[in-house]
Amino acid sequence: MLRLFQHYIPTSLVWLIFIESIVLFASVYIGVELRFMEGDLASKQLLEPLLPKALVYTFIMGGAMTAMGLHTRNVVDDFAGIMIRIGLSFFIGFLASTLVFYVFPGWYLGRGVFGLAILISFFGILITRTIYQKVDKYHIFKRRILVLGAGKQAAILCDLEEDARKGGQEIVGYVHVDSNPVEIPEDRLLKVESTLLDLAESHDVDEIVLAMDDRRQGFPLSGLMECKMKGIFVRDLLHFLERVTGHIELKALHPSMIIFSSGFTKAISPGSAKRVFDVVASLVLLIIASPIMILTALAIWLSSFGRDPVLYGQIRIGLCDAPFRVLKFRSMRTDAEKDGAQFAKKKDSRVTRIGWFIRKTRIDELPQLFNVLKGDMSFIGPRPERPEFVLGFEQKIPHYSLRHTVKPGITGWAQICYPYGETEEDTRNKLQYDLYYIKNYSLFLDMTILFQTMQVVLFGQGAR
Repeated sequence: MLRLFQHYIPTSLVWLIFIESIVLFASVYIGVELRFMEGDLASKQLLEPLLPKALVYTFIMGGAMTAMGLHTRNVVDDFAGIMIRIGLSFFIGFLASTLVFYVFPGWYLGRGVFGLAILISFFGILITRTIYQKVDKYHIFKRRILVLGAGKQAAILCDLEEDARKGGQEIVGYVHVDSNPVEIPEDRLLKVESTLLDLAESHDVDEIVLAMDDRRQGFPLSGLMECKMKGIFVRDLLHFLERVTGHIELKALHPSMIIFSSGFTKAISPGSAKRVFDVVASLVLLIIASPIMILTALAIWLSSFGRDPVLYGQIRIGLCDAPFRVLKFRSMRTDAEKDGAQFAKKKDSRVTRIGWFIRKTRIDELPQLFNVLKGDMSFIGPRPERPEFVLGFEQKIPHYSLRHTVKPGITGWAQICYPYGETEEDTRNKLQYDLYYIKNYSLFLDMTILFQTMQVVLFGQGAR
């Protein structure tokens, strides 16, 4: 995997994005050649310079594909799913391109060239995706991994071998190097017959992962130094799991790793760039979504004949454990919590008919844009939780309080990677994604989350 702006991206996915960008870029030039293949050089010259127009087209269409989830870790692996997402991508890209050409006429390609570019790139992307799936199926980009350790820490990785394999990481085996009990199947154990380097070279190892329960026993320092000098990477278990799963594994996280890690600082003190991003993104979305918000408010008001409120305010815990009132469109009955605070459930009887729709489409979250403008929330960040639940979570889930070192957000890494949770175990799992965001924060990661949130909304993932 490659690490781009603190965020891990599978190497195969980077290659896919690069090749698809070439396809999109080249389709503009091919479209021009096909459109004017019979001559008419004067009209062809009117399109010059073509380079910036091709770049704009590539950026818009590539962004639309990212928004439809085509550039995520788990790319859709069936033909029907690919066709639906590519079709939606090109429809959104077509609308976005038309808007851009209207605002900036100098970038307009002309109807003939634009139509041909759309057609050529659509089939080009479809062919590229088909080839990519065939290549990725056989893990052409795989890395061979040797694990030092066979105890509890190594067992965490053993349980996630399938995820590692999907991410292009093939674990060749485990080496028992300390006196702790073995928790790895015997057929997965390897023995060091001569030296650690010989074992690594005999299995064509690219990387060694340290997963020992106690590094004070049997730590092969000289062997690891030999391997590193030969170009074999040495990684800590936590960082390897982070790369494979896209989250911080709580079972492998120790306070010392937080202290000595290169991360866990940028999200806590992100500077003015994140605030500018929050304000701009919120204002743009408010302008775009204002008709939807007005219609939603009217529908909620009419559904109760004006008796019940349209907006619902709820106390949540924000930055530095400070409480604030989050705004949402009311999606439940006014007596929904007469028995006390509780998580929303599947097919929750408290949800109104209009509420079901606005929760499914995430329209109920739109008033939180005002919380972002006010400064209580960020556009991207961990979802704010209710004080009734926070105290219990902090007592039962290690490192839960780290969520409150950053501003909460309307959407976040956990929201696009994990479905809606209603249990303590779900909260624990989502915390692992929130910690990944806090550790690896960058504006690039914010933009990635923003794009991928669109596919979560459109495909109704995780809503209750």
